[in-house]
Amino acid sequence: KKYVDHGWLEQPARAVYARPGRPVRAEQIIISLQSLMHVPVVVGGRSALERQGFAHDLRLGAAESTSVYTEVALPGWVGKLPLSASFDVRNAGRLFPAGDIARAVAALPPGLAMPESPLPGGLRALGWGAEQWPMLVSGPERAILELLDEVPGTVAFEQADLVFEGLSTLRPAVAGQLLQDCRSIKVRRLFFWFADRHRHAWRRRLDPRTFDLGRGKRVIAKGGRLDATYSITVPRSVHANG
Repeated sequence: KKYVDHGWLEQPARAVYARPGRPVRAEQIIISLQSLMHVPVVVGGRSALERQGFAHDLRLGAAESTSVYTEVALPGWVGKLPLSASFDVRNAGRLFPAGDIARAVAALPPGLAMPESPLPGGLRALGWGAEQWPMLVSGPERAILELLDEVPGTVAFEQADLVFEGLSTLRPAVAGQLLQDCRSIKVRRLFFWFADRHRHAWRRRLDPRTFDLGRGKRVIAKGGRLDATYSITVPRSVHANG
């Protein structure tokens, strides 16, 4: 209270303090949740791909929105901060078993240092700001699966296609483990359909027959064309360009 009264700190929300004269950034909130409060939350999906250079030229959603995936409910004060950006919060358990994000957060070293060992669940730390504070995000192998889960709702099929075109450096071992852990049949089928379409070198290291692709047809693109290999409907325009 003394620091606030003297203008040394600002209090943008109850029990939250920040240095004065600076706008509160989404990255600061995520890093504080991870490193100071040990909340199992990461930047994922579209936002994680953008931050790693895989979707920087695409408008996959509101530019002011950050996609975050969490294993628990976020503290109430997060929604009360005066932000120009917003959080698009997703339940991480929808796609992957619980615990990977919590273990990654627990692996962060004290003092806002970058972790030295690999993180579980296809997660990685990116340095942010002048101090290069570690911010946990979904690596590209996990983030593309999170993005495909949004097709065709908040992410258009054509947008996912453009992102996938640039994923030439995916790690097949990491992608394979995440595909095994992924709870969504739709996401697995879409992944392999796009992988076949773009013929990246890593595709040869992943055999779709070793993954559970379920049974029956899945209507993903209404009015689309049925792909006989993966039994999903895809937009006719995209299928024609394959």
